[in-house]
Amino acid sequence: MTVWDRPEPPTRPVPLDRERIVAAAIALADEGGLEAVSLRKVAARLDAGPMRLYGYISAKQELFDLMVDEVNAEILPEEQPGDWREALRTLAHRTRQAALRHEWLADLLGGRPGLGPNGLAVAEATLSALDGLADIDTVMRAVETVSAYFTGAIRREIANLRAERATGLSKRDWQRASGPYVTRMLATGRYPALTKAVYDGREVDAEESFATGLDWVLDAVAAQLTPPPA
Repeated sequence: MTVWDRPEPPTRPVPLDRERIVAAAIALADEGGLEAVSLRKVAARLDAGPMRLYGYISAKQELFDLMVDEVNAEILPEEQPGDWREALRTLAHRTRQAALRHEWLADLLGGRPGLGPNGLAVAEATLSALDGLADIDTVMRAVETVSAYFTGAIRREIANLRAERATGLSKRDWQRASGPYVTRMLATGRYPALTKAVYDGREVDAEESFATGLDWVLDAVAAQLTPPPA
């Protein structure tokens, strides 16, 4: 029996349900990352005994699954996009926005698909936007390709944000601190392509980089979408 179809126990002295448990866990993760989440800490946040939670959740992984599904409600589009490109673009951008609100989400992206009601709704909205554009195997590869792109891009962006907090250096501060060493290394002439990138490349912010890469991936996917034979 999964956490999705396991009935909740009856209410006891401290009002408790999965909704309150998940909200408390998300609050802890937002404050301190996934390492700040445990059934004991969630119980303390709810002023309940830790053993009470085991009537609702049998393991921390189940709690993570519930947390991800709750955030999937934020990712689910408010209305069905007009075409497949807009559907996949919306999925990517809404996932990025959710990860920027809940950085811990980046650590849980890319695993097995979520089976909660919100996760299933996101999958249904995504697949239905591509229905009829190609055979189902091509459609699945298209969705996986776009998902692989935005998962990697989001993880990289979150990793940079965490590095800024851990070191106390912004990207610009880090560049200044590293500048003298990089300049010396490039002056050796051993890295001509990198030298061109450093001195001639245009610097873009994370949002523009994300959107540009996404459009390139969508262009590649479009070349593979041919309607199946009637």
